[in-house]
Amino acid sequence: MRFVHDIPHPQFRIGLYAWNGKYIVKIDAGPYEQTYKISEMDIAGGTDDVQAMLDEPFLAAVAARFQAMDRDWQETGDRNEVL
Repeated sequence: MRFVHDIPHPQFRIGLYAWNGKYIVKIDAGPYEQTYKISEMDIAGGTDDVQAMLDEPFLAAVAARFQAMDRDWQETGDRNEVL
């Protein structure tokens, strides 16, 4: 996997990668990560179009998903008396 560049964001660490004919967007927040794979053939404008897709409504949904991931993790820890 080839690192392309970081995409600045105040809340998340966002990295753009290229691998096997796909762009891979990795979004990290603390111990959690979300990964999105987009075929290079589906993106006419290359990395600029990928970055344009990371608009505020999308990133708001990403933030909500991270909150749900954390909630799920905490709940399973509580149920199983591990955390």
